[in-house]
Amino acid sequence: MQRGDSGPSAAEDRGGSRYLLVDSKVLPEAFSKVVRAKQLLAQGKAKSLSEATKAVGLSRSAFYKYKDCVFTYQNTSANQIATLSADLVDEPGVLSELLATLFKSGANILTINQNIPVDSVAPVSISMRTEALQISVEDLAGNLQKLDGVVSLRILSN
Repeated sequence: MQRGDSGPSAAEDRGGSRYLLVDSKVLPEAFSKVVRAKQLLAQGKAKSLSEATKAVGLSRSAFYKYKDCVFTYQNTSANQIATLSADLVDEPGVLSELLATLFKSGANILTINQNIPVDSVAPVSISMRTEALQISVEDLAGNLQKLDGVVSLRILSN
């Protein structure tokens, strides 16, 4: 042990993993290829593992070696997420119009959760990425509130 080195951490002593945030430019190219192959499989652009690894120029053995250890980092400050809660009249097209308005504003919808209507009003929660919004979340909520069939709408998180 060198001077100033306090030795292995408690997590390492117990056999636990330690995560590091490292710029991909300094890592072997295989790591980036593993991430790309995993994306091709997840998006259905490659039908098999063999097809995905061939498309990115990676051996299957290298993929298997690193697949459970290499992930992309999602910077949450760059990927802003907002959640809205709305009560919508139970009529055809109301939710569709709300979603179309979100799309036109630049929102990237992550989740939609609609419950069974009670007294002809259906509660809906929507989570979305907001970094590409053309207006503020508050202005968007105001526009959505004005749509026919929107009984109430509020921002849960932003």
